[in-house]
Amino acid sequence: MTIPRLVIFDVDGTLVDSQADIVASMTQAFLAQELVVPPVDAIKGIVGLSLPVAMIRLAPDVPAATHDALVEGYKRAYQALRLKNGALGSPLFPGARDALGRLAADPNVQLAVATGKSRRGLDSLIESHGLQGVFVATQVADDHPSKPHPSMIHACLRATGVAPAQAVIVGDTEFDIDMGRAAGIRTIGVTWGYHARARLAQADRLIDGFDELDAALETIWGLA
Repeated sequence: MTIPRLVIFDVDGTLVDSQADIVASMTQAFLAQELVVPPVDAIKGIVGLSLPVAMIRLAPDVPAATHDALVEGYKRAYQALRLKNGALGSPLFPGARDALGRLAADPNVQLAVATGKSRRGLDSLIESHGLQGVFVATQVADDHPSKPHPSMIHACLRATGVAPAQAVIVGDTEFDIDMGRAAGIRTIGVTWGYHARARLAQADRLIDGFDELDAALETIWGLA
């Protein structure tokens, strides 16, 4: 009897390199509120969090109304860049498309997404890269508490019927790793994203390229 398995992917910093648009949008949002723009490393450090949580971390000393304005300013700026740049603003990392194709071709494996993006942003990204139909479940920040809360993982498990022991989250931030651990699933940290390797220390496996993903999954699932 075959065992159904699930691979859940983060998006920004894992599947796509959206750093330029994220930094540009955050810069516009802060300038519009006449605030000092956070350093690039600080902006990269909050990628994956829901925007309200991210803004509180980046600007802890401003009123709640300013946090709300920062969120709306970021959304407007990011949407404008998305319309202008399309897929070029968030290119797939090398090897991502081939890895998704290999996994999607396995009848025993289902693919899902758990992202801090909005539904509109994720749908646009999937369409721009021609990835429609690849993911059987897509969980976004609109519908869940911010990472590292395990709500998105739980939703992916319910949608697919896969047991936690057969599910893996692949992500580039400690928020992804902590989310997976909180949900009781295994974790793979990718080192090409927005958090330094040291912040991924709790991951079950670390990989330096998509060409290492299949072997990491086989090890985790006990197939090696």
